[in-house]
Amino acid sequence: MISDSLRTADFDFELPEELIASRPLERRDASRMMIVDARAGTISHHHFREFAEFAQGSLVVLNNTRVARARFFSNDGKIEMLRLEVSGPLLWRCMVKPGRKMRVGDGVMLGGATGLVEEILEPNGERLIRFDQPVDEARHGHLALPHYMNRDDDALDAERYQTVFADAGKERAIAAPTAGLHFTPELLETLPHAFITLHVGVGTFQPVRADLLKDHVMHVESYEISPPAAAAIQAADRVLAVGTTVTRVLEHSMTVHGRIKAEAAETGIFVTPGFQFQRVNSLLTNFHLPKSTLFMLVCAKAGRELMLEAYRQAVSERYRFYSYGDCMLIW
Repeated sequence: MISDSLRTADFDFELPEELIASRPLERRDASRMMIVDARAGTISHHHFREFAEFAQGSLVVLNNTRVARARFFSNDGKIEMLRLEVSGPLLWRCMVKPGRKMRVGDGVMLGGATGLVEEILEPNGERLIRFDQPVDEARHGHLALPHYMNRDDDALDAERYQTVFADAGKERAIAAPTAGLHFTPELLETLPHAFITLHVGVGTFQPVRADLLKDHVMHVESYEISPPAAAAIQAADRVLAVGTTVTRVLEHSMTVHGRIKAEAAETGIFVTPGFQFQRVNSLLTNFHLPKSTLFMLVCAKAGRELMLEAYRQAVSERYRFYSYGDCMLIW
């Protein structure tokens, strides 16, 4: 149950726009890392290259989803499409801009493929579009970078907006599980680790419009936990979750099943202050948007006042924010 007293405005903070990272650092592991000790109520400043020291004794759990080229523009440049799901052979569920130009029966061309709107799912933009042939995604698809980067994707993003452990067979995410972007293959080799999969959807960027948290409708995302991963995570003495996506999957499984269950399912779990964590002992995460569900999750893990102070220090110390930014380890 979400407390009736929790208000969206309670999770706001000031962030200078110049601290938003729109480009990655030259090295993945060059990021700074804030350490927040939730029990002691202390904050200290480190670098991600020290991560292995803090991870000792923990099973590190990572999200191996891969970001799809899900953003498309019509040949004439008048229609933008964000593919949310492949609903069937040649059938896409998309958000389109502008929605008013895409009525039932209207067509759109992507390269040599023609798509027709079969159904309006949401008046302002969501459509089912059926194509007459496969779309050349490698040629016409783009990574849907977060809006706060204020730019289109480029060749560097094709490498750096993917984790080094992204599974090519799990290319369904719209956004990257950004806490994983700091890892190198060399670091991963030194750590006991397991993978789960959560396909990050567009809902991760949707603002909370309700005044009270209890009135917010959480987005739903698909996840998978393999039998070996479930067994390892269930048996671990300590679990260090890399990212809010991993945290949501593991805590959903514990809430629903009372254990880490191997399955392919969906979660719409909304973690807010007062939530009792059952499996995630510590959390590595990037810095999140004000009043976002992700910021509310980290407040649930470390406490709202401590987290607001951590973010105040991050601004003062000039940390880099959001997807390509620095990270925080909540201990």
